[in-house]
Amino acid sequence: MNPQSETELEYALRGKAWKVYWFLLKKSNPVSVREVQRALHFSSPSVAHHHLEQLREIGLVEKEDLSGHYTLVKDVKIGVFRHYVKLGKLLFPRYFFYAAFSTTFFIAYLLLFVQSFTRETIFGILFGTIVCVIFWYEAYRVWCMRPY
Repeated sequence: MNPQSETELEYALRGKAWKVYWFLLKKSNPVSVREVQRALHFSSPSVAHHHLEQLREIGLVEKEDLSGHYTLVKDVKIGVFRHYVKLGKLLFPRYFFYAAFSTTFFIAYLLLFVQSFTRETIFGILFGTIVCVIFWYEAYRVWCMRPY
């Protein structure tokens, strides 16, 4: 994706359109206009329809002819979406995996290798604690940037 089209997508995916895209990203099945309106607490179905059509025009969503449901057809990694990984219907901040991995190995280090408090083990404990805190903080910070 070239920088200009990335900038255009970031411009198109803002405000309520961003929330609609996030909702579609989390849902793996086709959604109706009413479903989007209710889930995102829009004032009317026409607001949801407008934003779904906006996403359809930029090629991220397709509309089924018979049912009128909308399906996400393209994932884009722009803005805050760069920091998320999708597993099934769940979206996780990328830092969540780093935090879980580092915490798991830090706990294993504490349980298996720390038998007495020497200068080396205190350094290992301090280093492990700092790394885990940084990763968990970053995971939380990215989590707070989600649209809703």
